[in-house]
Amino acid sequence: MTLAIVSTGLANIASVRAAFLRLGAEPALTDSARLVRDADAVVLPGVGALGPALARLRARDAEGDSLADALMARVAAGRPTLAICLGLQLLCTGSDEAPGVPALASADVHVARLDAAPSLPHFGWNEVVPTAASTLVRRGHAYFAHSYGAATAPRGFEVAWTVHGAPFVAAFEQGALLACQFHPELSGTYGAELLRRWLVRAPVAIGGARC
Repeated sequence: MTLAIVSTGLANIASVRAAFLRLGAEPALTDSARLVRDADAVVLPGVGALGPALARLRARDAEGDSLADALMARVAAGRPTLAICLGLQLLCTGSDEAPGVPALASADVHVARLDAAPSLPHFGWNEVVPTAASTLVRRGHAYFAHSYGAATAPRGFEVAWTVHGAPFVAAFEQGALLACQFHPELSGTYGAELLRRWLVRAPVAIGGARC
């Protein structure tokens, strides 16, 4: 079973990989569109700016393919995908951070600056409150580090919420697709348990055993 982490060139890849290694999974770091398209499960991490991240994802390889195309195809097909922080925002239609730049639009929601926040960037622990129908995300406290977020729920997804000055989307899920505005890899036991549930949903082998 292949677990691939997209090499976005952004800051949190090492901590994401370490979190999966602690769970007994063996992720492969890749910038191959073909592997991202074909892997059993894919993680899209990200700490950085939306515009440069999209430019990297849309760059064409020697086969004329792109990470963006591969990601959109697997999400549209309902294949196991986890997006973290900026990764969630990349799946949306666009962001105030990069006006006029279309994102991947796998989720029909726009990302806005958290203007009601008491401080930005928002660094810290917040309570995550899922809807009753959520199956992956559970209630608990997670670590956030960002200045932008989605203020409305994307259609067709189960959504978890949090508040920093005003409510915003903490996570959304649909089947084996999970997108977190927070950092599960930095969220202690709460985050580790969420990653484990997603691996089981994928399913991905942990410690030599298929979950």
